[in-house]
Amino acid sequence: MYEDFVNAIRGKNKVKLTFYSKEDKGILRRICAPMDYGPSRRSHDKSDRYHLWDYDSDQNWHTLSLLPEQIISIEVLDETFDPADFITWDTEWFIERDWGNYS
Repeated sequence: MYEDFVNAIRGKNKVKLTFYSKEDKGILRRICAPMDYGPSRRSHDKSDRYHLWDYDSDQNWHTLSLLPEQIISIEVLDETFDPADFITWDTEWFIERDWGNYS
């Protein structure tokens, strides 16, 4: 699953994510753009997480940061994404990629 995720980042492929939502206390499915894998800069727990942009979110904040044990499946889609559609901040990624100005 991790290798598919990294390949989706590098290929700018959207993914169909199935995961356990602690907030909703249930299983959710979302179409997402994979952003990175590594510790969360916002969490006190520095465990590695999958970071994704959630296109289906009904919240103002569209990022998901999920622990590996929350992930049920990641299906890499043929559809690609443009990082310019959602990256509005400067960051140093953990996973190397060629996203032009957004790398």
